[in-house]
Amino acid sequence: MYEQVSHSLLNEILVKLKPDIKAEDLRYFYIRLGANFYAIYSLFHLLYGHRDDFKQQAQRLVETMARQYIARPDQYKQKDIEREKDHNWFLHQQWTGMALYCDGFAGKLKNLKDRVAYFQDLGVNMVHILPIMSCPRGSSDGGYAVSDFRKVDERFGDLEDLDQLATELGKRDILLTLDVVLNHTSNEHEWAQKAVAGDERYQDYYYMFPSREVPDMFEQTMPEIFPETAPGNFTRVEGMDKWVMTVFKNYQWDLNYSNPAVFIEMMDIILFWANHGADILRLDAVAFLWKKIGTTCQNEREAHLILQLMKDCCQVTAPGVLFIAEAIVAPVEVAKYFGEDAINAKECEIAYNATFMALLWDAVATRNAQLLNQGLKSLPDKLERATWLNYIRCHDDIGLGFDDNDIRLAGYDPIPHRRFLIDYFTGQFEGSVARGKPFGHSASTGDARISGSLASLVGLEDAIEKGDPEQIEDAIKIIILLHGMIMSFGGIPLLYYGDEIGTTNDYKYVKDERKSGDTRWMHRPTFDWEKAELRNKPNTIENRIFQALKKMIAVRREVAAFADFNNRELRDSGNPHLFAFCRVNPSYVSDRVLVVGNFDKHPQHVEIEKLTQAGSMQHCQLHDLYSGEKPVMFKNALVVPPYRFYWLHAR
Repeated sequence: MYEQVSHSLLNEILVKLKPDIKAEDLRYFYIRLGANFYAIYSLFHLLYGHRDDFKQQAQRLVETMARQYIARPDQYKQKDIEREKDHNWFLHQQWTGMALYCDGFAGKLKNLKDRVAYFQDLGVNMVHILPIMSCPRGSSDGGYAVSDFRKVDERFGDLEDLDQLATELGKRDILLTLDVVLNHTSNEHEWAQKAVAGDERYQDYYYMFPSREVPDMFEQTMPEIFPETAPGNFTRVEGMDKWVMTVFKNYQWDLNYSNPAVFIEMMDIILFWANHGADILRLDAVAFLWKKIGTTCQNEREAHLILQLMKDCCQVTAPGVLFIAEAIVAPVEVAKYFGEDAINAKECEIAYNATFMALLWDAVATRNAQLLNQGLKSLPDKLERATWLNYIRCHDDIGLGFDDNDIRLAGYDPIPHRRFLIDYFTGQFEGSVARGKPFGHSASTGDARISGSLASLVGLEDAIEKGDPEQIEDAIKIIILLHGMIMSFGGIPLLYYGDEIGTTNDYKYVKDERKSGDTRWMHRPTFDWEKAELRNKPNTIENRIFQALKKMIAVRREVAAFADFNNRELRDSGNPHLFAFCRVNPSYVSDRVLVVGNFDKHPQHVEIEKLTQAGSMQHCQLHDLYSGEKPVMFKNALVVPPYRFYWLHAR
């Protein structure tokens, strides 16, 4: 029945469109729409089929897709066609990303265009520019409180500057990643302002209530995201005497996706930025898209349906564009944002591997890989045509969202262990050299997340201040070790700007009243280009880190086993300080790379048979792809130096 009704509706819509548009201009659009319309109609009906205006809203959706297809520049339409022919293009090992703030890294978009050679020097070919849409000056949440979804904030330039940057990156085969904030708008957005003025149409764009009765029912099960700075999930709006849902900040109003008009508006915005050159769109806060009384209002089934619908619509208008799911949720939940019961990604092709990130930091603090090894056993398998974004640091805090059962299986008590990690990375634990600060501390539970730059959290800042060469050496080794893990794990490694030259905490944020209450600004630095020049001066800290990562990226690009086709096998070394896994060339299963990392400050050893098992590497001469050297062996045991990793391959 669905199919019969959907085809009837499709014909009506196409008849309405044809008088205005030449058929040849919509050839690929018609083909893709025909292939995807049944899924689009079915999902749209599941979400909104109960509404009297369903048919009109469905027509608006298709018209929106067609309009954006017509507006799509020819070079991006051609790229769509090429990527449709090689639909696994993003799974290959050639991609390495870097996330950055435009103003922090280069100032304006025009200046960023002039810095593209820096990315090529390092080997980065995917650039994620953190939010650049218009935001209020005082209440921007680092760019995530958007006041105009179709305008570049004047601090960065304008749309023409972005278009020129996208063109320049495209010429150099560098992917552009942009943010789209899906869950909320700024309270200064036009929609919010019209809602305050009494426009009921726009009041229905948000969750608004005349009294505390319904909000109080929500609050019974909804957690607080920022208990220190934004307690509760609702804010009373002066001038309209209503309560609006504000999960993140009181100036960020949650959008009401039970209204199809909201979905269509946001779909239009996604396609708008795709048409301005984004190869990849990072969809912010996707776990929060559907609200339901009696739940946490996270990870609801309807949130997944919304993402599936967005992906299907994008497949019609801009099929070469990928989605990143920004879903920092439990391991069992995060893989669902690829889509369930499928081979290809039905929702987002890429997801942040927050579990791997947090487990790596646990290994740094404990100097062992027990929880790292255990926790990754709980990481769900991804779909075949999907991949992880592997990172050490990002613009956000470090959460400690390990599974309590995994913590116990690793030999720790969950509550004291998390307390230890917070104390360790904030420098409160005796002997710690970390210089982080807590973020989002909850007085009721004692939980907190951690802020701080990579270099400062591993002790480089402390070592430089002390003038301790041994500690400096250890910190550099840990930085390189961590990158060796994300480069080889399987997925797209994402560097964070400044980490490649050992940038330490930036404490100037405390002098800015708009930032002083948010410790995350300590790891959102203004990039030091004089420091960056030292990357070319031998034996400097900057040179050692930059050149190590540059070499790592170059070697990785040549190793077919590092492509991401579910070709990773964890290895149990029996040594608690070692983390090991095997990567298999998807084309030649006998071609393998054994990855081994030592998180201890002392050399560690393991019988090589435990790592190679009965595989093809067992009786071969091994060499390290990264260093080009033979690994240290004693009899039949592999010796791994302190804070060192191997990418072992059989000659």
